Amino acid sequence: MLTRLDCFRQLPSSWLHWEPALGGLQAHRHLLQRLPGAQCHVVAQDAPGALSAVNGGQRTPWRFLRRKNPALASLADERIRVGMVWANMCLHLEPHPLQLLQRWNRHIDTDGFLMFSCLGPDSLSELRALYRLRGWGEPTHGFVDMHDWGDLLVQAGFAEPVVDMERITLTYSSAEAMLDELRLLGRNFSSQRFAGLRGRAWRQHLIEGMCADMPRDPDGRLRLSFELIYGHAFKPRPSLKALPQQSVPLDTLRDMLRSSRR
Repeated sequence: MLTRLDCFRQLPSSWLHWEPALGGLQAHRHLLQRLPGAQCHVVAQDAPGALSAVNGGQRTPWRFLRRKNPALASLADERIRVGMVWANMCLHLEPHPLQLLQRWNRHIDTDGFLMFSCLGPDSLSELRALYRLRGWGEPTHGFVDMHDWGDLLVQAGFAEPVVDMERITLTYSSAEAMLDELRLLGRNFSSQRFAGLRGRAWRQHLIEGMCADMPRDPDGRLRLSFELIYGHAFKPRPSLKALPQQSVPLDTLRDMLRSSRR
């Protein structure tokens, strides 16, 4: 996503980082370097923790600190308008993505833009195959296809959407290491998921299944594939509303034609 900022002639003077813990604090630091002097805002479920993290652990009230260091981020409310919303690895966690896109649209100034990334439907194919083999239902909900994001962006009021993707494969030293990372990637909204809570015996059963049936690389590390979707779109200027149509009686038209012939 950072390299895609090179496509923009004019970088924003203000931006909003949506859930920076998900988007990556390292990415946040790189953005601060790419956007020097730009005012930064933050939206997060754990707002105090996120604000402290992006501001380097500062716990003094941000209003006081910003007078000394304008680069410090502040918490955003619904009235905040910015030149860019940055949302890395958030959308696949949202059960109602169109509503979230509309919310982002309301935060963006005219001619500003949205940048986002999320998981695509080909993600976790090896884990899905294991669940099908063992009859365990679905390990996660289905993710939105790349082509559908363009339609959703237009429905949410954006223009000129550009969406592309790449596939990567990660390897893990153990099933436990893979599960620890997957736990950070989100929740399972699938209607076919197990309805109750799993216990320790289930976790051990899952680990044994992963070790026995999931593919490995030549070094013996467990492999897991991800489809990463990247997108950006602009907030266009409001279009002019068409004037309401007027009806003219036929007799009136005839009178107008007669008058023009005289």
